Amino acid sequence: RCLGHFLCARCYRLKHLAPADPALWLRAVDRSLLLQGWQDQAFVTPANVVFVYMLCRDVVDGDLVASEHQLQATLLTCLYLSYSYMGNEISYPLKPFLVEAGKEAFWDRCLAIIHATSAKMLRINAEPHFFTQLFAELKQEGSLSLQDYSRLLDR
Repeated sequence: RCLGHFLCARCYRLKHLAPADPALWLRAVDRSLLLQGWQDQAFVTPANVVFVYMLCRDVVDGDLVASEHQLQATLLTCLYLSYSYMGNEISYPLKPFLVEAGKEAFWDRCLAIIHATSAKMLRINAEPHFFTQLFAELKQEGSLSLQDYSRLLDR
């Protein structure tokens, strides 16, 4: 829920995006991988969502996100990287994470996200304080309403 609020506020131009939409996209992938037998338990937990939030915070530019489809593609790429970094398997199937026909754009996004956030990926596991700080930020995102964000943007 907090991640959804963050993404709605960040992607303010997407008027029809509801805070529940990103959560539904994440849960659909998680459910798909559970049903396919790639995991024994759900991956979408608070700790793993903090990791996804960390990536999204650095790579989702609300001024550049033009559609929900584009946001979903970016979010699911961040989720794939989270699974790859934090998950139990060596590799995961791409299909649940893809929202476009070709894989090239997906892999380009993966490389761009890794390039932008690799130091933080290492830091979140090495520094418990960094994780705690991100977790607190994410919880704060959930406590702010969209009206609060509008007021902040107007400043």
